[in-house]
Amino acid sequence: MVQAVLQRLCNTALVDLHVSDLLNQQLPSHFDYTSRYDILVFRRLAAGQSETDLTRPDEPPTRKNKCSGPPVLRRIDTSPVGFAVFDRVVLTVHPAGCGVLDQYASRLLASASSGLRSAGVHLPTSPADLMLRVVNQMVEGYLELRRELTRQLDHMQAELLHPKTRFTNWGSLLDARMSLHQLDDICEDHRSAVLDWIESLESWEPDEDTGGHRSLELLRVRSRDVLEHIERVVRHVRRLEQNVETAVQMHFSAQGNRANDIMRTLTVLTAIFLPLNLIAGLFGMNFDFIPLIHQQNGFWWTMGSMGLIAVGLSVFFWRKRYLERSRG
Repeated sequence: MVQAVLQRLCNTALVDLHVSDLLNQQLPSHFDYTSRYDILVFRRLAAGQSETDLTRPDEPPTRKNKCSGPPVLRRIDTSPVGFAVFDRVVLTVHPAGCGVLDQYASRLLASASSGLRSAGVHLPTSPADLMLRVVNQMVEGYLELRRELTRQLDHMQAELLHPKTRFTNWGSLLDARMSLHQLDDICEDHRSAVLDWIESLESWEPDEDTGGHRSLELLRVRSRDVLEHIERVVRHVRRLEQNVETAVQMHFSAQGNRANDIMRTLTVLTAIFLPLNLIAGLFGMNFDFIPLIHQQNGFWWTMGSMGLIAVGLSVFFWRKRYLERSRG
């Protein structure tokens, strides 16, 4: 049915390979073209529970694997959205409940019904312009999630570096790192697809289908703006990855410093009691004559000497800051 409509409106139909690509759930973001239309597949980064099966878009999505980690990472839907851009038509294949397309369609209908530029919405000049506006809104949807994502990862890092708690949520941290790596790969695919699209625009000639020279230039400007937004997402994701890696390294450094403090305290206590053990060992020898052993006050002289030695060594190590209390 869709192929028949495209044949009637554009005098062409989608290649079977492109149809299978548009319905492929695992297809990464990429750009392809023919002499009659262009294909752009863009994996969205939006709030959602799980990915939608594009072969059964009306069925509710099912979660195949449960993962821990920050809640916002578990709610990012990376389902692919496909665009087939013809001269007069843009065809989209998107998952169920794609709020970006629904919101933009509502804005366009409101603007078209009034016949004027309502609420600052400019009508697209071409199907390619419409496609770029939707893609740009999809990228901005992730930019809205980054504040919540940063806050949740900061909370995890604070728990990781807290000196009085023992961090045990390593599975959640590993899932967060894996999710950030996946987002980084997706954003790199976004960037490559948009770069290929911008390169293809250089071969376009201004005509009625592209809206003239000015519309073509605006199309190129909008494409570069989309690329700049994608690069912002890439920088943000990589910064979060570096923050998590740094927090893990700081955690193990803090654990190493804590172990060093414990070993230092044990070493100092051993050094304090070492001369006391030596004195006790001397008076425990089996000799007939040992000084002070047969005197009535010998025990108290020995205990007093041992106490003075212990106090003196404690004061010495304290001044050397070997017994300094570590600050939390």
